[in-house]
Formats: sequence, structure tokens, C-alpha cells
Amino acid sequence: MSKETNSFESSLTDLEKVVRELESGELSLDESLVAFEKGVKLYKGCKDYLTKAEKKLSKLTDSLKEEELE
Repeated sequence: MSKETNSFESSLTDLEKVVRELESGELSLDESLVAFEKGVKLYKGCKDYLTKAEKKLSKLTDSLKEEELE
């Protein structure tokens, strides 16, 4: 597994943990704000990774289609 994929998996796991903490209702308002901010950063990182992966898959698929036409 590449370092980037490992980072994605780790970020996703951390994001799931943050969501559980927020949903538990046991955090103070200040703790909730800190957790929410962390969650937003993790979400953005995961989304960026998935967007890059989607573009890469699209390029690979397009190159296969071009080869089939030749």
C-alpha cells in the first residue's frame, strides 16, 4: 500500500472517529468546535485524494479506449 493510500485510510479512520465523538453528545461546546474543525480538515483531505484518484482512473480508462480504436 502506498504512503498516500495509507494516509487516506488513516484520515478516513480519524474522520469516522470524529463523527462518532460528535454524535455521542458528550463533548463540550468548545470540544465540539475543535472536533468539527478537525473533521472538516480531514474531510477535505479525503475528498482531494478521491478527486485525484478519480481523475487518474478517468485518464487510464480514456487511454484504454484510445488503444481499442487503433
